[in-house]
This record gives sequence, structure tokens and C-alpha cells, in this order.
Amino acid sequence: MHSPQTTFPSRWITRTVLAIVGATFFSDVSHEMCTAILPMYLASIGLGPAALGLIEGLADFLVSMSKLAGGYLGHFVSHKRPWASLGYLVTTLATWGIGWATSLAALLTLRSVAWVGRGFRSPLRDYLLAEAVEPTHFGRAYGLERAGDMLGAVTGPLLAALLLWSGLEFRSIIFWTLFPGLLAAGTFFFFTREPKIAIPTGATAAVAASVARPRFPRSFWMFLIGVFLFGLGDFSRTFLVWLVAQVLGEPTTQAMGTLSWAALLYMMHNLISAGVAYPIGHLGDRRSKRSVLLLGYVVGVCTNLGLAAGSGSKMVLVMVMVLSGFYIAVEETLEKAVAAELLPRELRSLGFGILACANAVGDMLSSVYVGFCLEKGLALWAFGGAAICGLLGVAWLFAFTRGRSLS
Repeated sequence: MHSPQTTFPSRWITRTVLAIVGATFFSDVSHEMCTAILPMYLASIGLGPAALGLIEGLADFLVSMSKLAGGYLGHFVSHKRPWASLGYLVTTLATWGIGWATSLAALLTLRSVAWVGRGFRSPLRDYLLAEAVEPTHFGRAYGLERAGDMLGAVTGPLLAALLLWSGLEFRSIIFWTLFPGLLAAGTFFFFTREPKIAIPTGATAAVAASVARPRFPRSFWMFLIGVFLFGLGDFSRTFLVWLVAQVLGEPTTQAMGTLSWAALLYMMHNLISAGVAYPIGHLGDRRSKRSVLLLGYVVGVCTNLGLAAGSGSKMVLVMVMVLSGFYIAVEETLEKAVAAELLPRELRSLGFGILACANAVGDMLSSVYVGFCLEKGLALWAFGGAAICGLLGVAWLFAFTRGRSLS
């Protein structure tokens, strides 16, 4: 079957690529300002790690459904830019609304709505990025987008720490997330462009049939199993912030002290991811994306083993922040780059939605499990279980990387 052909520009870094990276940066500044202080904000209103796990777990569940919905919608609509822009706007407004919430129900609702908007836009954005570059540059494109994401995730916690230093309350900091969030939605809507697609003569009926009855390659499903298994051990990074704050003995006041150190260490985590994302994507383009992704998975397992062995140690937590920053960059860059290689272009939007959904379901189950164990004081069970799940993902991806199923 002939697939529609995208007309690529002579340069791979285009206005659309830069706009996607810019929107990703501003959006992450917005919601990471909130994420960096969320565990301490919850503590200040009497909520502990179980509540954090419930909030993050429910948000991850809903984001998984919204990612699937976004990919499904993108499979049928020609113009994906307005829908993705709407997702950015919803995330912005719901994150800002968290500043008004004082009950668990309200926090659950607003965090979930924010993550629904974030999830819905993801496969649409990923599709537009894949359409903006040639397949030889998938790794670099997704690496650059991840670098923008992580630079935003550095700037957000840094701003949160500085605002804490200045004496602002948690609620006021959350209100400030509105401005970078609106910049993200505006950048995406006004500066990205839909791809120009040329459909070969006689291919219209075949393409229409593929849209109506999508049939994904077997290799994509095999890859997806490994992604899901690893995701079962890939809990929310907000637990790292919580652990640092607990080990440093933070108060639930508005003082600088240990609260800001938790946010600053989270900023370091994201800075490492920002620095690693593009070089890792470039390495994947030059060598084997699957092998480099496998390396990232191995580092993820080592991260969880470190937490299982010494989550109460300051030195271990600093090491874990470094390792986590590295493997998150590898994971988020190359999972999408591998999927883009495995999927024909007419199935990419829906395929990205399915990939993101599998990841989010794994993250949800992992976050709820880890939060429950930490509430009971069972850190070994929390992170040991996560490491075992991650190891299963490593074994699966290793088997199919060496075999012919993913060739």
C-alpha cells in the first residue's frame, strides 16, 4: 500500500519544530512550578504520600485515556494543531486552578483535568513533529523537544524555589503558573504549521481503508509490551521530591530551607535530562535506537534498586536524582523515536496515543503502589517492586532487540 508522502523542508530545524519546542518549554515551566511544590503544599494542608499517590495515580490513569483519545481523534481529523493547542490551554487553566483548592476532592479533580489536557495534546504534537522532519532525524527531533521539555522542567522548579525564597505562599506560586502556560498555548497555536501531504495517484482508497481499519505492525505491539512492563516500575517523579523533603526534615511552612532544596534538587534532575536528551536522540539516529533505549531502561532499574537500598540517605538520593534524570531523557526521547520508525505515517497519531496510554497506565499503577507502600513505611517494598517490574521490561526489550521481531 502506498502511504501519503510528506514534503520535507531542506532544513530539519524549522519554524514548526522550534514552535513545538517553545510550547513544550513554556508548558513545562508552568506545570513543573506546581509539581515542585505539590508534595509540600499537600503536607501543609494535612495530606501525606498516600494522597500524593492517589492524586498522581488518578491523574496518570486519566492522562492515559486522554492520550488514547487524542491519538484516536488525530487519526481521523486533518487539522491537529487547534486540538493540540486546546490541550495546552486546558492544562494551563486547571493547573492555575489548583491554587484555589484546599480539599482532596478538588485537588484530584483539577490535577486530573490538567493531565487530561496534557495527555490529549501529546500524540497530536508528536505526530506534527514526526511530520516536520525526515525519518533520519526522528531521534534528534524528539531529543530537541525533550530538551525543551526538561529545560522548562528546570526553569519551573527554579522559579518556585526563588519565589519561596522571596516569601511567597505555595498558593501564590501556583497562581503564577498561568503566565507561562498561556505562552505555551499561544506559541503552539500561532507558530506551528500543519504538514503538506502529497497522496500518490491511486492511493486514496487504500489510505481511507487504513484509516477505517487500522492494522498495526506486529513489531509495534511487541515493542509496546516492553514499554508497559518497564512503565509498571516508573512511578511519578514527585515522590523523589517528597523523599528529599522528608530526609532533609522540611517543615510545612513558607520558609526557604529544606523546602527549596527539594525543589532545587528536582531542578538538577531535570537539568540533567535536558542536557542528555538531544545527544541521546542524535546517538539513536547514528546507531540503534532500541539498543540505546535498552541502556536507559537498565539505568532506570539501577535507580530503583538504589532507592530500595537507601531511600533515607542524602547521598543516595542525590545519586538517584542524577540517574533518574538520565534515564527519563533516554526513555521519553527514544520510545517515541522507535515508535515513529515502526509505524507507517497514516497510523502514527493513533500509534502515539496507544504508546502514551500504555506508559501512563504503567505509571498510574506504579504511583499508587509506591504511594501506598511509603505511607506504610515500606520503602523497600515500594522501590524493590518497581525495580522488578523495570527488570521485566529490560528483559523483554532485550529479547526483541536481539531477535527479528523488531527488525
